[in-house]
Amino acid sequence: MQIVTSRIELQDHLDHLRGNGKSIGLVPTMGFLHKGHISLIKRAVDENDFVVTTIFVNPLQFAAHEDLSTYPRDIEQDSALCEQAGTSIIFAPEVHEMFSDTVLTSITVNSLSAVLEGVSRPTHFAGVATVVSKIFNVVGPCNSYFGEKDWQQLQIIKKMVDDLSYRVNVIGCPIIRDNDGLALSSRNIYLSDEERNQASIIPQTLKNAHLKIKSGENSTQEIKNLIHDQLQEKQLISVDYVALVDSDSLEPVAEIDEKTRILVAVRIGSARLIDNINAHSGLFSS
Repeated sequence: MQIVTSRIELQDHLDHLRGNGKSIGLVPTMGFLHKGHISLIKRAVDENDFVVTTIFVNPLQFAAHEDLSTYPRDIEQDSALCEQAGTSIIFAPEVHEMFSDTVLTSITVNSLSAVLEGVSRPTHFAGVATVVSKIFNVVGPCNSYFGEKDWQQLQIIKKMVDDLSYRVNVIGCPIIRDNDGLALSSRNIYLSDEERNQASIIPQTLKNAHLKIKSGENSTQEIKNLIHDQLQEKQLISVDYVALVDSDSLEPVAEIDEKTRILVAVRIGSARLIDNINAHSGLFSS
């Protein structure tokens, strides 16, 4: 396995592989990898001849008050995990390799970016879409893999790819969870022991909502109230939003059906955690 920091070096290598008919899979990450990331890499290894994992903490997707400077980083651990999972090349550029001092171009996927996470983080998804677009241009993958924990991000990237005719398959992969159901996240490291204990209510409320729907409840407001009230029982949790939306458009739904997605965001201590499920198929299904 190689670690490459230069765009030109990476592109020259990948051009050679494509010339020999090799398929290229891409797993974009910000590093500090966990089992969720590893599941993406392993799937990419299974489905492609060559796999690029990117490790790049993208400054464009952080607001001034957010955790860019403190976002966890461990390139040595990440490298070891990537090699074990089968990554062919790690692309780990410095910021100056990806962006000049004045970035004048950005990509915004309008309506999808303005809701849910976009309300409290209005510049976030423009930063995500811009860096993913640039990584697609640098790597030129056949397939790219994203976790379903960031459901809104996944839909935004799919729409960007469709609108701009990128020749890449965007593949969503199931959420990987801890033993108590909490979705794995690099930011879970911010949680104290008590915060981590209380955070386990997040997947439990989603599971309870799914069971309520399965028993016949079809009112979106009733399900939202159920989730919100159960989350608020934990003193350290502040609810940002609870939403029931169409899986693709992210528009709110009046009635629950097979395409309804339940999304939640909470603050607990210094961490902001998100999670989601398909309302009908439940906690561990996409």
